[in-house]
Amino acid sequence: METGTGTMAIRQNVARVRERMEAACRRSGRRPEEVLLVAVTKTVPPERIREAYEAGLRHFGENRVQEAQTKRAALTDLPLTWHLIGHLQTNKAKAARDIFRWVHSVDSLRIADKLDQAVERIASPSTERGAGNPEATGPIRLPVLIEVNLGEEATKSGIEEAAALELASHIGRLATLELRGLMLVPPYFDDPEKSRSYFSRLRELAKVINSASLPGVRMDELSMGMSHDFEVAVEEGATLIRVGTAIFGLRA
Repeated sequence: METGTGTMAIRQNVARVRERMEAACRRSGRRPEEVLLVAVTKTVPPERIREAYEAGLRHFGENRVQEAQTKRAALTDLPLTWHLIGHLQTNKAKAARDIFRWVHSVDSLRIADKLDQAVERIASPSTERGAGNPEATGPIRLPVLIEVNLGEEATKSGIEEAAALELASHIGRLATLELRGLMLVPPYFDDPEKSRSYFSRLRELAKVINSASLPGVRMDELSMGMSHDFEVAVEEGATLIRVGTAIFGLRA
């Protein structure tokens, strides 16, 4: 993997990631267009995000609302789609709705309610991958995912597996959120094959929620897989992969 910081290094890294994605899709009988690459930009400065845009990326994931605010302000000339992939504090809900067109990390009734209550009418919403209908009037329905903590790790966010169906039902009744699927950060293993069982469990949980036929609930998306294990995640059904190091190199 390239560790340089120039545009060429990032372009080469993006090409390699896409090649690995496509190979994983071939192994699992999937089409590459079924998987969206979200570049994780935690601690990455705006100028390198701009280089990633020039390398063809359009979707970017941030862990913190405040960091995303700063970067968004520096990149207003680019049509970027921002994804919140980190834990959301309730007092940041309004700011999150102003910045992000996807929220992957809803993990409680309270967070869901705060996001719903934080609605503002947006005059020109993005239409990328379900971010809203520009012809519609009224509040924009924000695509969200439920984060599930399958590893039961106290240091990680996410709702317990047993509580996911109740949260899905609750979100489905909220007027301004659109539940689109599930998100997972499994325990870290040096061997990515050890993550496979967690990815398959998330896929099966999505099937269980789908089978409940809850109003306003769709399980089209599985956000799982990072730089070290995204190929296994793709093989197990990931539709959104969150890749940082393999694109931008190791963080300082």
